[in-house]
Amino acid sequence: MRGQHVTYACGAALGFLGDLIAADPRRGHPVAAFGRAAAAAERGLWRDHRGYGAVHTVLCAGGAAAGAALLQRAVRGPAHRPCPVRTAAGTALTAAAVWAVLGGTSLGREARAVGGALAAGDLTAARERLPHLCGRDPQALDGPQMARAVVESVAENTSDAVVGALVWGALGGVPGLVAFRAVNTLDAMVGHKSPRYRRFGWAAARLDDVAGWPGARLTAALTVLAGPDRRGALRAWRADGGAHPSPNAGPVEASFAGALGVRLGGTLTYGGRVEHRAVLNGGARQAEVPDIERAVRLSRRVNVLALAVTVAGRFAVGAARSAAARHTAGAAGNRMMTTGRRPGR
Repeated sequence: MRGQHVTYACGAALGFLGDLIAADPRRGHPVAAFGRAAAAAERGLWRDHRGYGAVHTVLCAGGAAAGAALLQRAVRGPAHRPCPVRTAAGTALTAAAVWAVLGGTSLGREARAVGGALAAGDLTAARERLPHLCGRDPQALDGPQMARAVVESVAENTSDAVVGALVWGALGGVPGLVAFRAVNTLDAMVGHKSPRYRRFGWAAARLDDVAGWPGARLTAALTVLAGPDRRGALRAWRADGGAHPSPNAGPVEASFAGALGVRLGGTLTYGGRVEHRAVLNGGARQAEVPDIERAVRLSRRVNVLALAVTVAGRFAVGAARSAAARHTAGAAGNRMMTTGRRPGR
């Protein structure tokens, strides 16, 4: 069992490093392939009905997770016969899965692209790049509003694109990584409140809320630890984290707002709708262009801490389970020695 944890730890570190170096390719990304398959399934299943949406979610996310589980089982082989080749293959599979599901480097790259355009005063270029980060209507935003949108997107996607995946990877290995990314991708595709997806996307949105819950809280906690204003991050998280319409984006965006000393939230245009959201860290100044770089750097620190915490957590849980198993076996042996066994049984 310890060998499996070491394999995961090495693979996770290599995959994390791979994302730092290579980021997401422009073409041929596994998540994009999953998105195309999910879109094809949607064309056959779509009905303005929650049940059909639930079938679509189970088929896509469950199928991806099942395929990953079969692949991991094939690579791992029998637990009682460790093999260096299988260990290396397991490490490589984990590294590939971590690289595929993480998006931290691409997130920072896109955020900096919008920030660079804003710093140069090129609002047209900034509006062209903003949809790579979020689904807001860029034509309705001025420079400060785009800066705020970028900071909010960096905060939310720190959880969605990195920390949440690492949490589920630590819990479930390669199937956990793949399942989380599949659910998160489905939510981005169908989990919004447009007329077409209000019912069909309900299951994907709710499942994403559940899957994202632990990663969002860990992200907020690590933001408090890594942020330049720890007290401000904790205060904003506690005061405003629950005011956001998303149960997971709220704690993350509030903690980022407090850590960076900026005001987030408020009115926005999203998917053709105007939403009036609660203000996060309301006593602070509005976000500005330099805050984009500060948010990206904070996100990077949180991601590194998340890798360390999730890997350490996996080892700790494994050690606790091993100790519990030894204790149970020892207690059973003591009972047998104490009570004895009658001849013939």
